Amino acid sequence: MRRSLLGVFVFLLATTSASADQISLKNGDRLSGKIVSGDGKTLLLKSDYAGDVTIQWDAIIGIESTGSINITLKDGTRLSGKVTTQDGKFVVAGAPAEPTAVPAAKESIVAVRNDAEQKAFDEAAERMAHPKFTYFWRGMFDTGLSLTRGNSETANFTMAAKAIRETPRDKLTVYGDYIFANNSSVPPTVTTANALDAGLRGDLNVSPRLFVFALTDFQTNELQHLDLRSVFGGGFGYHVIKTANTTFDIFGGITYDRDSFGSYQLANPTPPPAFNTIPSSVQSSAEAVVGEEFDTKLSKRSSLTERYSFYPNLSHTGDYRFQFDTNIATQVSSWLSWQVTMSDRYISYPPVGLKANDLLLSTGLRVTWGKGKL
Repeated sequence: MRRSLLGVFVFLLATTSASADQISLKNGDRLSGKIVSGDGKTLLLKSDYAGDVTIQWDAIIGIESTGSINITLKDGTRLSGKVTTQDGKFVVAGAPAEPTAVPAAKESIVAVRNDAEQKAFDEAAERMAHPKFTYFWRGMFDTGLSLTRGNSETANFTMAAKAIRETPRDKLTVYGDYIFANNSSVPPTVTTANALDAGLRGDLNVSPRLFVFALTDFQTNELQHLDLRSVFGGGFGYHVIKTANTTFDIFGGITYDRDSFGSYQLANPTPPPAFNTIPSSVQSSAEAVVGEEFDTKLSKRSSLTERYSFYPNLSHTGDYRFQFDTNIATQVSSWLSWQVTMSDRYISYPPVGLKANDLLLSTGLRVTWGKGKL
């Protein structure tokens, strides 16, 4: 009985080994399993007994596959078929483009995939080559809230949202920021902040470093009596740094700016009357725009983004405005972060009696969605 059981075990072991891919290493070891994928640096082998095993590519001296394996060479050539090893080279039998077995030098191989992995890779490549508009979106939603009740009655609320669709060829960004604050400690309730900034920007890469962009931006600010600022423009930019963890862009161009300010009253220092009425005004201008944008990962969980845009007025020489935004976010989980944001909006030509800039500092939660940058 024992001999029968032992015979069955040996038979099953031999059958499993025979149906598995074999990997031979420099140190004489042989590993059995199913080849999943490799990138010319490591090879992933799925084993029934050891699970997923990552093998250094340099340590491999032989591959014997039982099924079809897809190999991509540095020159873009694809080979598919059973793989064996002869004279230090991997030989692919039954490659579709070749009538006979094709040898491939180990150092010329940049990708190894089984049929399932190759199918998934090809589908992803097709999505990249012909992406639908709904593909590749990612975004974030920031919010902050503070309230006081009792001896003081105040409320402060900030909200920001951004959605980005980015491919190797282009990038589309939709964004919006809103702040509202009031003080009702002493009736009547006084609004101390009410401003909205929203816009759209599209970037198109014309080379690995050079890109063109177009933008539109809309702003309102109750305390500055800005009914609406509309900005339309475009220009060129350059990717100074473009890596997986850090990007630094510089850009410049031309914009059209239309500012509409509402009428308001100011206390008259020499009454009567008690108040002077400042009439509404509309100013349309051509502007230049120059700026930079920086985005980097400070650590595995923390990231920093910063953007500065300077708009010298071409129609009214000497006037200018600038926008500055920076944000630091630290992940709490895969979709939740804690963020700190600072924004500054400055114009050199504020309405009479009003200040030139509005500064915002807020902190709160960030919710992220979608996949990361490609």
